Amino acid sequence: METLRSGSWLTRERARLVAVVMLAATVLSTLFLVGTSDGLNDRFGRPLGTDFSNVYAAGTYVLEAEPAAPFDPARQYAREQAIFGAATPFYGWHYPPFFLLLAAPLAALPYWLALLVWQGGTLGLYLLSIRAILAVHLPSPSGWLLVALAFPAVFINLGQAHNGFLTAALVGAALCLLDRRPWIAGILFGCLAYKPQFGLLIPLVLIATGRWRAVVAAAATVAALATTVTLAFGLDVWRAFLASTEFTRTVVLEQGGTGWFKIQSAFSWVRLWGGGVTLAYAVQGAVTLAIAAALVWLWRSRAAFAYKAAALAIGCVLATPYSLDYDLMLLAPAIAYLCTDGLTRGFAPYEKSLLAALWLVPLIARAVPQMTHIPLAVPLMLLAFVILLQRSALFDSSWMHRAGTPAE
Repeated sequence: METLRSGSWLTRERARLVAVVMLAATVLSTLFLVGTSDGLNDRFGRPLGTDFSNVYAAGTYVLEAEPAAPFDPARQYAREQAIFGAATPFYGWHYPPFFLLLAAPLAALPYWLALLVWQGGTLGLYLLSIRAILAVHLPSPSGWLLVALAFPAVFINLGQAHNGFLTAALVGAALCLLDRRPWIAGILFGCLAYKPQFGLLIPLVLIATGRWRAVVAAAATVAALATTVTLAFGLDVWRAFLASTEFTRTVVLEQGGTGWFKIQSAFSWVRLWGGGVTLAYAVQGAVTLAIAAALVWLWRSRAAFAYKAAALAIGCVLATPYSLDYDLMLLAPAIAYLCTDGLTRGFAPYEKSLLAALWLVPLIARAVPQMTHIPLAVPLMLLAFVILLQRSALFDSSWMHRAGTPAE
């Protein structure tokens, strides 16, 4: 127990070894999938990059001047089958019309090239954001690239070619620039509208702390994107999107069409254990409200910015009922911020062990609940969030004492 408390078990050499093994497994698995494919589908008959197939299929509809078609599940599935074969599984399109602005140019490329551009481009953005976070407090960070590339959520996103890299890059870079370049940070937060469930609490935090330049920039970015989409695709695309949200809510979320073990949320936890839809919404609502209140307190406190940034990144995942294991990429900026703080001011008891658990959990966040009905990611994120609040409260209290102000 003492080794867990002190984190002495997590030596630099051991961390490097685990990272090397994980990265090697990622590279070998990727090479195997590509090498045994026919260039379009893998050896199991699935499209290479599985979920990216829905982005590519949606983009082809845009190129044919039918931007509303992807929001019809039957038409979207028909297009996926036409491109990848009749045996391909259904990969639904659940994004706002903003994402069509990216899907269209990608669909103008051959599939393999579009997949390479998407994966390589967004992975690069993710790495740049992590490097920027570390560089703020550690002028010459070392070993970061190996750990960032070996993060198990990277393996998941490479296998499914999902958008976790982009989400993590936007949130990580925006937090890094928030105090130095608030206008740019606001623009990056606004771009998160392509996956709006992860932006629920960001406006609340920005408004509560009076970061009005970031608020204005984010709002202007969303307005500009909405105007561009409307001018490019017409109002019908918004009607189609709003109509499609019923399918997403009922079939994918409430009925568990995606699979309860895949969804990393309090809502899915309740449904995995047999709870009804009403109870699941009630629990998720309570978690979201508690996270929101805690974040407002934390961001208005004198706690270190690293705590605030890490808590917001984790809170973005906890606050939504719909997040999957590839969305655990958002843990990367949280881990980066906590590592910089620990390396500069020292790690709190159990903090090293907690960071190691957060780093590893995406690897088993789907498999363990599938086999045992025991969720891991949500309880671990909740624990990390509570510990962050506790340490932030101690930090705030000690600051007030140093300032000569009695702590409440």
